[in-house]
Amino acid sequence: MTSAFDPYELGGTRLANRIVMAPMTRSRAYGPGASPTELMATYYGQRAAAGLIITEGTQPSVIGQGYPDTPGLHSPQQVAAWRKVTDAVHAQGGVIFAQLMHTGRVGHTDFLPEGMYPVGPSPIAAAGQVYTHEGPKDFMTPKELSQEDIAETIGDFATAARNAIDAGFDGVEIHGANGYLVHQFLASGANQRTDDWGGTPANRIRFAVEVAAAVADAIGADRTGIRLSPGNPYNDITEEDLEETYGALAAELAPLGLAYLHLMEAPGVRELVLRLRADWPGAFILNPFTGMEPTGPDALGLIEDGTVDLISFGALFLANPDLPARLAAGGPYNAPDRGTSFGGDHRGYTDYPTLG
Repeated sequence: MTSAFDPYELGGTRLANRIVMAPMTRSRAYGPGASPTELMATYYGQRAAAGLIITEGTQPSVIGQGYPDTPGLHSPQQVAAWRKVTDAVHAQGGVIFAQLMHTGRVGHTDFLPEGMYPVGPSPIAAAGQVYTHEGPKDFMTPKELSQEDIAETIGDFATAARNAIDAGFDGVEIHGANGYLVHQFLASGANQRTDDWGGTPANRIRFAVEVAAAVADAIGADRTGIRLSPGNPYNDITEEDLEETYGALAAELAPLGLAYLHLMEAPGVRELVLRLRADWPGAFILNPFTGMEPTGPDALGLIEDGTVDLISFGALFLANPDLPARLAAGGPYNAPDRGTSFGGDHRGYTDYPTLG
């Protein structure tokens, strides 16, 4: 029987186990120019026993930032600072991918240089607020991306992926989930374009496919993963035709030979998850929906019964840096602090805000 503690070959990279640390926004990039700090190197190094670490969401461009103190991968200064993080993980024998996250309409001018404005597939503001250093502020109506803007944004993802490899990362994960830019293009509520980038499912998936193709071409498909969250309403996302949209997206992505597909499961979509799993030719990672609780040891059974190849843990990894060892021993587990656990696990979409 396959175990979560068995090694796994991921796109030519050997993982020590099948336990993944999910991406979780920490807002600790206090270094110059939104660059990582020594604290971040310590944080990721402490968790290097994961088979795979996926970093917090990292903006591929200046305009891609939507939260305070999140890191980027678009400047030499940031690349050099990330090198300290990847060195810390590799020194402990770990494997680390950078998650590339363009927040799109989720954000505020407070995070951007003067004259820049949040962007999106359509000029439709998300309901809700974003946290800033001055307190919560309403989301803004984004500037609709032009054809030229879309081409530039796709290029930004590819450039950031190259920067990630220069910084020592083993690969990158494209963030196509949780209501950020790639997800906004997929979602009929956020994307109401009438050109080739919107309208039908075939057009709405185009941006995600072209970003993935550009990144794979830049650094190799075996070092490129993508994260999706079908049916996740976070950040005011509404979606139609889930089966058709995500079935078509997976079918278009499959020939690229990506390293993995990483799904964040929303309530009521297990049948779609299983369908995508059956149709996906490569590695399949799941962050299963577990209600208000963080993903726990019971999820390892999904590896043992062959439902998935790897399981990602979010909040439990914050409180337990040595989580693989604790899972192997059957505990004990430190309880996550709900007030500070941002990210990969999505308990209720409010108590555990899914920023990563």
